[in-house]
Amino acid sequence: MRSVSEPRIRRRAGEGVVATGSAASAGGRTGGPAGATRTARTAWVVAVLAVLLVVALTSAVSFGSVDIPIGEVWSVVGRRLRGEPPEAGTRDLIVWQLRLPRALLAAVVGAGLGLVGTAVQALVRNPLADPYLLGISSGASLGAIAVIVLGAGTGGVLGWGLSASAFAGALAAFALVWALARRGGGFSPLRLVLAGIGVGQFLSGFTSFLVLQAGDEQQTRGVLFWLMGSLSGAQWDQLALPTTAVVLGLLVLQARARALNALLMGDETAAGLGVDVARLRRELFAVTSVLTGVLVSVSGAIGFVGLMVPHVCRLLIGGDHRRLLPVSALFGAVLLVAVDTLARTAVSTQELPIGVVTAVIGAPVLLLLLDRRLETR
Repeated sequence: MRSVSEPRIRRRAGEGVVATGSAASAGGRTGGPAGATRTARTAWVVAVLAVLLVVALTSAVSFGSVDIPIGEVWSVVGRRLRGEPPEAGTRDLIVWQLRLPRALLAAVVGAGLGLVGTAVQALVRNPLADPYLLGISSGASLGAIAVIVLGAGTGGVLGWGLSASAFAGALAAFALVWALARRGGGFSPLRLVLAGIGVGQFLSGFTSFLVLQAGDEQQTRGVLFWLMGSLSGAQWDQLALPTTAVVLGLLVLQARARALNALLMGDETAAGLGVDVARLRRELFAVTSVLTGVLVSVSGAIGFVGLMVPHVCRLLIGGDHRRLLPVSALFGAVLLVAVDTLARTAVSTQELPIGVVTAVIGAPVLLLLLDRRLETR
């Protein structure tokens, strides 16, 4: 059976697939002139996004309350990479210790959100799904807010105590959603979504209760700011965990890209192509849940990125997950670095929560995408 089904997966699951509502439509085959054109288009998109990422990172480090010339930014980075002693003054501190770790963390979190958003939309076969649909972010938020409000030994909004507690909350939510979704022996997309929504609302209620228990106004503002997404206080030692999680998540999901294409055609079609649908869903749920928990633990809940990025990337390169997954990660990185820079610099007197900026930008873009999709039907 394996020798028969695998070639069929290569022929069918390699097609570009875009979920529209409850159905998925297949695109052109990857072979022949159409496949060559699609490959060339993807290469151009990747090249442009790579250039934009470098520009976004450079701008993020250069612009702020104290603007630093781009040439000096690269000079500081070059000296640090060569192991030379830093020059005296505050600009080296601003570039290397404050802005560069934050910009890199924004890129990693954005890449992770784009990646998870693409996987979740395939998991539940719903183009309106996002990384927070399955209740995992609510668990992470509850764990983080418990640390902030109860003062369980964190040194700051992005301290390791908060990150560990947020990740533990995400794993607890994952276990609860998993148990509810598997009741009765099934693991369908509808059951998974309903369990995620129920658990998410339940945990959000506890989070709201803890916010009300904040000891003073300043603490309450800090809690609400984190809940809307924040990368303030990013440090070099906080890059290792999310970077490792995103890289491993990309490798795991990329290895299942053909099966993801088949899954969007429907469970019966995917099973006919040799895909173990139940096992694939379990793996996707586990990977996306762990990755979401890691991302929320270091950045708070940042909305719209995981929802919007896959839509834009499908318009650019089609729905083949072999291309869609890495391009979504790259586009998500560019987007969140740019958004974080805007959140820091848009208002001179204060920093805006990242979630506010993504909502202002993402909501109109999402409406335009939905309007375009309706017009094509």
